[in-house]
Amino acid sequence: MDIILKYFPDLSDTQRRQFAMLQSLYEEWNARINVISRKDIGNLYEHHVLHSLGIAKVISFTPGSRVMDLGCGGGFPGIPLAIMYPEVHFHLVDSIGKKVRVAQEVAAAIELKNVELTHARGEEIKTKYDFVVTRAVMPLTDLMKCVRKNIATAQHNALPNGIIALKGGELSGEIAPMRTICTEWNLSDYFDEEYFETKKVVHVRVKN
Repeated sequence: MDIILKYFPDLSDTQRRQFAMLQSLYEEWNARINVISRKDIGNLYEHHVLHSLGIAKVISFTPGSRVMDLGCGGGFPGIPLAIMYPEVHFHLVDSIGKKVRVAQEVAAAIELKNVELTHARGEEIKTKYDFVVTRAVMPLTDLMKCVRKNIATAQHNALPNGIIALKGGELSGEIAPMRTICTEWNLSDYFDEEYFETKKVVHVRVKN
């Protein structure tokens, strides 16, 4: 939990309480339904919660914005972002029902009011959003084909509507086809820990 306060010191009491509850909740649920590597559960705050909040370093979502987390798994990045932005609506979607159940139970336990969860494939979701956020779900070109239909036209945020993806490693080949509509940020510019040396946030502008 200290690592979250290191980079986000201005959290409300409610946010601090919600973030603090995540470790025990994910340990409990992960023992039943494996959504995080058993070897990695001890690194929950650095590798999963803080990594998710890398998105909050490149955009501060405007209240009233609508965001879909596609391929949310056990709730990342959607649940940490929903804690960070209580006035933004987050729709967490995953094709694996048991992972959605974990995210649902965690969201309920910490009393998140701004989250809905759906067990579905991205192709089935027809609603419009300002942004689709993901964490290493699929290549950006495939993601664009899947979610272009979901990006709203009206703009409410400093970044243009589109995709915000957490990515790792060498991305030049993946980004090349959409270089003119992509912006990259290195998370190592925001977080000191070695884990973030190869981690990036990528924004893809989507015009409909």
